[in-house]
Amino acid sequence: MYERREITTQERIQQQQYCEQIKSRIAHRTHYALVDTYGCQQNESDSEILRGWLVRCGYELTDDADKADLVAVNTCAVREHAEKRVLGNVGALAHKKAKNPDLIVCVGGCMTQQQTMREKIKNSYRVVDLVFGPHEVWQFPELLCKTMERRGRRGGHGRLIAAEPSEGVVAEALPRQRDSSVKAWLSIMNGCDNFCSYCIVPYVRGRERSRRPADVIAEARDLVARGYKDITLLGQNVNSYGKGLDEGVDFPDLLAALDKIPGDYVLRFMTSHPKDATDKLFRVMGESEHCAHHIHLPLQSGSDRILREMNRHYDRAKYLEKVAAARRYMPDLVLTTDIIVGFPGETEEDFRDTLSLVEEVRYDAMFTFIFSPRTGTPAARMPDPVTRAEKQVWFDRLLDAANRISGEKHAAYVGQTVRVLVDSQTGQAPYGLSSRTKGGRLVHLAGDKSLVGQFVQAKITDSTTWALYGELV
Repeated sequence: MYERREITTQERIQQQQYCEQIKSRIAHRTHYALVDTYGCQQNESDSEILRGWLVRCGYELTDDADKADLVAVNTCAVREHAEKRVLGNVGALAHKKAKNPDLIVCVGGCMTQQQTMREKIKNSYRVVDLVFGPHEVWQFPELLCKTMERRGRRGGHGRLIAAEPSEGVVAEALPRQRDSSVKAWLSIMNGCDNFCSYCIVPYVRGRERSRRPADVIAEARDLVARGYKDITLLGQNVNSYGKGLDEGVDFPDLLAALDKIPGDYVLRFMTSHPKDATDKLFRVMGESEHCAHHIHLPLQSGSDRILREMNRHYDRAKYLEKVAAARRYMPDLVLTTDIIVGFPGETEEDFRDTLSLVEEVRYDAMFTFIFSPRTGTPAARMPDPVTRAEKQVWFDRLLDAANRISGEKHAAYVGQTVRVLVDSQTGQAPYGLSSRTKGGRLVHLAGDKSLVGQFVQAKITDSTTWALYGELV
């Protein structure tokens, strides 16, 4: 039985003490740090903490690798392509280290939590000084300080491998350096207990552990008070929030409590597992003042047989029931999904089941992937007779359907006036502003940069498969 552990106040104080030691070590000149992030929004959230620690340690942040005295790479293990990109970019840092031997290279995140990958980095990527997993982010100052001490010893290289097997912890009150003053990630839980047969996440992120409702609500209040307008609640499966807590608060309860925070802002969340999405959730969303009428509800496959092999705990009929219920409570629902093509043993008939469900549901947008085997998962050991070329044909057919439906959905917005949040500049004329509808649809606008961070009314004048275009009204 997994025993929940929360980081103590004394442990947080100790990390601050390590920050002071590092600050003293680098005080003789300005030191710069770069954090390079791959993968999901949870990784983005972890990188905010890494940047927060680095600022407390006395570093200035930079996006210029040539200028950096420290590079921290936060990795993803969900697909092979991401791992290859990470390893290629980490290997390229050897050239920068040859020019600057004092450069500290840190590699963290989900990829390093796999033993085979830790060994590969240890043996083949000597440029790396510190390896740490997602469970060690809260103690990054301590690991960095120890790495510096090792490097400082006579003849010492200073390598530290700290990514150990772990079920994870809950750590509050960690520093954050956010990229935006408009949009904010708010992690409500971490880890996963679902063990889908293709997914490495439970093995690298650990078991589900939820933050206490009071801590989440306090952080949300602070974000709203500081002017954030778009807050996304994060978890590997937000719908199972609350397990292991004594408060008896589930995710819809948390969402309802957050909705009571006064202010003009939008609440979003991801990701939802269909097996845990309930009528209660859809009702709370429909009644909420602030919650976006958008659900990212990963389907993965429309074939009941493949869903069983994936260990998804729902079938096609149950999934469609969830979609129908959500649309009853929210007729304007924006629905997005993930789909895997070419799961081991998938047939043409299985694929047609997926394609027919896509045509029936008509998603606003889809994120589609060809199956990528992850060492250590059950699916990686399953027979997989279909060739990559055949899978690519299926993938292209699915993509054609997804793009057609998305284009049709977007075309229906033309002529409507919608409320959008201007969240950034595009740097491209004539549509210099980027904004989002409450349902998360991207709208390009012409307007002054002073509008960033404001809600405005926009008349949609044009659309493509991927975006809407509008004018201020």
